[in-house]
Amino acid sequence: MISITRAQTLDLIALVKPRIMVMALLTAAGALSLAPGVAPTATVIWLLVGTALIVGAANTLNMYLERDIDCLMARTANRPLPRRRLDPRTALMFGAVQGVFALPALAMVNVVTAALGLLALLLYVGVYTPMKQRSDWSVWVGGVPGALPALMGWTAATGRIELGGLAVFGVLFIWQVPHFHAIALYRQRDYDAAGLKTLPGSHGVPAARRSIVALLFVQVAVSLTLVPLEVTGKLYLATAIVLGAFVLVQAVVGLKNPSTTRWARQVFLASIVYLPVLYTVMVFGDRA
Repeated sequence: MISITRAQTLDLIALVKPRIMVMALLTAAGALSLAPGVAPTATVIWLLVGTALIVGAANTLNMYLERDIDCLMARTANRPLPRRRLDPRTALMFGAVQGVFALPALAMVNVVTAALGLLALLLYVGVYTPMKQRSDWSVWVGGVPGALPALMGWTAATGRIELGGLAVFGVLFIWQVPHFHAIALYRQRDYDAAGLKTLPGSHGVPAARRSIVALLFVQVAVSLTLVPLEVTGKLYLATAIVLGAFVLVQAVVGLKNPSTTRWARQVFLASIVYLPVLYTVMVFGDRA
């Protein structure tokens, strides 16, 4: 009989990155509610179970593959595998089992949602994870599986990919890129020490700062597309404009700040206020 201690249980939970999982579940559920029609209760349950498993599998396998890299960065050095609190084979099996059960669960929703879940897993584990050591473009690749729970939620209701679902996906996808570029700016030493390629590390700090500002303009523009597509209504439009103006002014004015680290942290903090507020109004605000 296999005995698992409380500490080992907590370490297994840590492998799935619970905060990211919760965000993915809220994203999927929110997009499901935005999509036309009303999904049966069974569909909602299978969507949430399948999404939790696919995200858990992706995060666990990512930690397994990056266990040696994680040892080199302060923010990840205390994870279960770098600290050798878990056998790597245990993590590999745990991730594989989650992936195996995730796909049948998502297939109970529909084939399109299951295919998107499989795509998210393959991109995150098979492309994004190894690409982080080769190119700063990995941020764009990683943004796809990061935003796919929204499209999975939409297709769970509709059974097909539609412009409205793509717009919700686009908001989450674009948001991730300047967000992670900002993190890379104030954690550049950590990433460089681990051999991970970032925009500031590959092209310099000024290029990264300009790119972040340009992408924030794209982010705001994409957020406004939900209104003409009739996914959301006037309250969301007003919120998107106000929030968009906030992040743009904060970023542009902050460019004058000679401290890149301070500016990057401000951009990062603004981004973690921007998205939850915007998405909450998107889901619970008025509809067109």
